[in-house]
Amino acid sequence: MVIIFPSKPSLLAGGVVAGPLEDRSTFKQYFDTVYDDERWQMDTNEQGHRKMVEEACEFVMKKGGITTGEVDYLLGGDLVNQMTPTNFAARELAIPFIGLFSACATSVSAVIVASLLTELGAANYSIAGASSQHNAIERQFRYPINYGAQKPQTAQWTVTAAGYALVGKHREDAPSIEAATIGKVIDYGMDDPFHMGAAMAPAAFQTIKSHLEERKQEIYHYDLILTGDLGQLGLKLLKGMLVESGIKNEELTLLRDAGAEFYGQDESFQSGASGAGCSAAVFFSYVMQELRAGTYKRVLLVATGALLSPLSFQQKETIPCTAHAIEITMK
Repeated sequence: MVIIFPSKPSLLAGGVVAGPLEDRSTFKQYFDTVYDDERWQMDTNEQGHRKMVEEACEFVMKKGGITTGEVDYLLGGDLVNQMTPTNFAARELAIPFIGLFSACATSVSAVIVASLLTELGAANYSIAGASSQHNAIERQFRYPINYGAQKPQTAQWTVTAAGYALVGKHREDAPSIEAATIGKVIDYGMDDPFHMGAAMAPAAFQTIKSHLEERKQEIYHYDLILTGDLGQLGLKLLKGMLVESGIKNEELTLLRDAGAEFYGQDESFQSGASGAGCSAAVFFSYVMQELRAGTYKRVLLVATGALLSPLSFQQKETIPCTAHAIEITMK
């Protein structure tokens, strides 16, 4: 379903904080800061995760020239059980809070809700985004790091990063959100948590096709369509689906994936990056800065999420997935 925003809410500022391995990211130059301690000098991974969210939001407010008292809503989430790092960060920030979970699609779902609040006149400023912390998520969904389990080449590396954006009323000098598509939950029967790119690719395909069809657009109407986080294999599958649907292969040069590019061609990260903080970090740093620089005029950001849990995997359920999209323009 496509939502049109007549008032065109703007992305006024972005804040991205990342961990030590993210120093190897091809997008590092766009991040606000990269820490050399995975835990941010805190006692646990989850406490460090909370601190990371707080600092990303502080960067957003500083760049936006506002204080916590001027922010109407904080919208976000993460992948830890009950989203405790984000919940505890909201406790410290003391901003009215709406917790959201769409797995790795959370960053875009948060921006969609923030845009709706702006459109309704219910908010002047909202902070929206998502985060992930490698050690905490690997322990929850796979194996503790110290266990030393080997991963197949189809696996992706969970990023340690928090990415948030300040959403507010339309401004001519800021990227504007013109439309959004809320994706359906798609399940093609995949059940391998080490091959989530393949599980999420059909959801990305459905959302992109729906958005283009309802907006009566073609791929070439955009300067960039950026998914996240399909990884290298998931991106390849998505391109194949789009070609089978009738889109010309040469038109897909503008289709990219945050997870596939996050660590470049470093094979130690298998098929690329993932995690709710991966696409959030790329969207709210690289994409926003390139829009402001005039490199891009129209962008479609499509965040994908695998809606599994350790419990659903243990009960041998398949992996339902979703993808949400926001259409952003810059004059």
